[in-house]
Amino acid sequence: MDSKKDWFTDWFNTPYYHILYKHRNDDDAKIFMKNLTAFLPLEKSSHILDLPCGKGRHAVFLNSLGYKVTGGDLSENSIDFAKQFENNTLNFQVYDMRKPFIKKYNAIFNLFTSFGYFQEDREDILVLKNFKNGLLKNGWLVIDFLNVEKVKNNLVKEERKTIDNIDFHIKREIKNGFIFKHISFFTEGKQHSYTEQVKFLNLEKMKEYLKSANLQLVHTFGNYELHSFNPTTSDRLILIAK
Repeated sequence: MDSKKDWFTDWFNTPYYHILYKHRNDDDAKIFMKNLTAFLPLEKSSHILDLPCGKGRHAVFLNSLGYKVTGGDLSENSIDFAKQFENNTLNFQVYDMRKPFIKKYNAIFNLFTSFGYFQEDREDILVLKNFKNGLLKNGWLVIDFLNVEKVKNNLVKEERKTIDNIDFHIKREIKNGFIFKHISFFTEGKQHSYTEQVKFLNLEKMKEYLKSANLQLVHTFGNYELHSFNPTTSDRLILIAK
């Protein structure tokens, strides 16, 4: 796999990624996970895989609700940070979604737009097949994706954000089946440039993917309160499959 496809490997491993997104709303995430675990028939003895888990904040919260949780992420720096939170029912490890899972879980949570990173459809379908094979019988897969139709209709093409004295210049565009976010900034005497890319996957495309991986779509929601999905107005596309 060439480096162009692995855009996320370097960017997610930098401190600047975490600076740019430090203001993400943890309260929303906690509400989402409370609603999700209340909705899904998960026993407290259930083992949940949070993949990718970033620095582990949400895995820690899930664990505080009484579940056994494993957090996985491709970023070694993030996992090194998260390991400080480990206990008997919470552990973290470097995980690549493209590799077959060694263990099986009662639920796999793929949260906060952590899907559709890869260039080829077959790679994303491979990830879904790994998810499928990583579920115990009657296990649940949750994919929390963005609503691409709303993003398209409300695209902020350019903006600047100053965080921790770093001036981030952000440009967005949709082309060739991807949503691109170009991020540039100058800090510590050096100009930096990174590009995030997420595949433009609407509900119909997601259904095709799930079918290809032999996963059954059971529920579709449009926000963290688990309201019905509306392609025009919903902020999120949340898929629950098994």
